[in-house]
Amino acid sequence: MWGRFTWPVTLEAGNLVLRPLRHRDKREWLELRQRNLDWLSPWEASNPAPGGYLPTYHEMVRALNSQVRSASALPFVIAERPEGGGRPAMAGQLTVSGIVWGSALTATLGYWVDRERAGRGIAPTAVALATDYCFWELGLHRMEINIRPENAASLRVVQKLGFRDEGIRRSYLHIAGSWADHRSFALTSDEVPGGLLRRWQERAPRL
Repeated sequence: MWGRFTWPVTLEAGNLVLRPLRHRDKREWLELRQRNLDWLSPWEASNPAPGGYLPTYHEMVRALNSQVRSASALPFVIAERPEGGGRPAMAGQLTVSGIVWGSALTATLGYWVDRERAGRGIAPTAVALATDYCFWELGLHRMEINIRPENAASLRVVQKLGFRDEGIRRSYLHIAGSWADHRSFALTSDEVPGGLLRRWQERAPRL
């Protein structure tokens, strides 16, 4: 790696904040997930092993923190600061994972956002903010996002940001109980020399 991997990291753009996911976020995270159960369940990763065990919240955070220690992940909470200031409220989650150094300098990004806040530019802004950090601070070259072809809301995010459609990956991930195809989208740092966030903000109102 030529960039400097540091953690914790907090990133901000207007009222949007990306901050580390913490053990003490459990209650707020669970409440948000429960409120969005119908919205998120069709796209949720599942376990193909017999019994289909999924980690608890604390197990998930411990696993993500282990990946952080190996410089292979950045687990963020997406939060939104209310108008006039105050404590940012959790609005979703964004994780940069599978960071590969050396000659690849690539990573994969995943995200979800509260349904009540969808369509307001939160997800594109969060993705652009994290991608710019990976490109210009960590020195990564390529960011990839994989999305179910039926997930119209997530497809709009990558389309707004100008990620390239690289085609279908057959049976790519186990989702909601079965192996599911995904469309793969990618962007390289040389495609956004002025930064992805800047390009996005020139096209859309700030939060």
